[in-house]
Formats: sequence, C-alpha cells, structure tokens
Amino acid sequence: MINVVLFEPEIPQNTGNIMRTCVATNSHLHLIKPLGFYMDEAHLKRSGVNYVNECKYTIYENFDDFLSKNSGEMYFFTRYGKKPHSDFDYRNDKNIYLIFGKESTGIPKEILKHHLDRCIRIPATDGVRALNLSNCVAIGIYEVMRQKNYEGLLKTEPFKGENYLEE
Repeated sequence: MINVVLFEPEIPQNTGNIMRTCVATNSHLHLIKPLGFYMDEAHLKRSGVNYVNECKYTIYENFDDFLSKNSGEMYFFTRYGKKPHSDFDYRNDKNIYLIFGKESTGIPKEILKHHLDRCIRIPATDGVRALNLSNCVAIGIYEVMRQKNYEGLLKTEPFKGENYLEE
C-alpha cells in the first residue's frame, strides 16, 4: 500500500488536492500535527471537491506518534535529497511511506539526518526553491504506481467508455 505522510501541512488547498489524489490512487493519507487549518469541509472542499469524504486518512500528534504506529519503507522528499525519486525501487510488497514536509520549511533536519539514504529530490532547475507540495505528492505517488504497473488503477475511462474518442 502507498501511504502519503504530510508533516505539519499548512495550506488547506494543498491538502485537499492531495486527498483527491489519494482517493484516485487508493493511497492512505497520514497527517502529522500541528495542522495549519481545520479538517472540515469549508477548508478542504474547494480543492478536494467531493472526494474529501472518500479519503482514508489518519491524524497523529507528532512524528514520534506516527513512527510508533507505522512500519515499512519510508522515503523522505526534500530539496536537500541527493537522489531523484525515480532512482528508488518501490516494487516490494511492503508498505511504502512517501513523507513530505510543511510548505514553508519542509521536513526538519533533525528527522532527515537519520534517513540520508532515503532522502529524495525531485529534479528541477535553480529557478525555483521547490515545487508545490500537492504536485510533489502526485509525482511521488505516480512514480510508485508506474513501477507497480498502476496496480489497482483503471487504465480506461469508466464513465463514457474506453471507445469514447473513436465514436
């Protein structure tokens, strides 16, 4: 299973977008407090649309609380990582945790320094400090899904039919 971990997320629109992506990929969302917003529809609905209620998520008091309740392969997305996200092999059967930091400061160095071999950087030019959080989560999830041949995801359009364009 793919798990997305947001360390102290600050922007409700990002979290709403991420919730929608988690529903689309059958991923579980883990939120580590403090949160920069309230977990109610008024704050999340606009970006999560009607999918917020479908998202499977768990909230933790702090990073130690998260670690005490979860185990598996953990990957830390940070602009300080030295390996691209595509250099890792995610095809094992273990729980995979893609961990992302808060929008303003990322994952604290105190956490990252214990996981240097699992620090990931999404390649970008020097024209930006970092990509948008919800974009990073989508890139991470879909790299894992690509390596697993999009297991469990539909490869054809279910509502208008797979031959919609030909009709």
